[in-house]
Amino acid sequence: MNEANLTWLTQEAYDRLNAELEELSGPARVEITRRIEAARAEGDLKENGGYHAAKDEQGKMEARIRQLTQLLREAKVGVPPTADAGVAGPGMVVTVRFADGEEEIFLIGSREEAAVADITVYSANSPLGQALTGAEAGESRTYTAPTGREITIELIEARPYLG
Repeated sequence: MNEANLTWLTQEAYDRLNAELEELSGPARVEITRRIEAARAEGDLKENGGYHAAKDEQGKMEARIRQLTQLLREAKVGVPPTADAGVAGPGMVVTVRFADGEEEIFLIGSREEAAVADITVYSANSPLGQALTGAEAGESRTYTAPTGREITIELIEARPYLG
């Protein structure tokens, strides 16, 4: 697995996601099962909106459990190894300058970090994230925006995201 595909999480984000997984795998599973059984007891399942809503919610919950299980199994917790070198990549807060002179600061990270971060987060798999990964301060990179436009940016600084 290459650096761009890794998901770096702060300890806080890892703990929060782990707590969500425990809640979904335990008490939430028991509750949704109870609701399905209660709706099933009402009779005709073809016309039972409560039953279908509970089954739909159960499916979404099971999908989230699978997603969290995989994410937590594969995620790296802590500071990326490239942090000391100031190299842009997952888990790094970067400052970039666009061709028009405008600067932007954001985190190259996952949507899981974005849920609790007070900073804009771009995925390492986005065109911008892919262009920046591996860049050092002073380097310019060009990427193709979703609109098809070529955009050139200069990396000003890369530092570890500490939460």
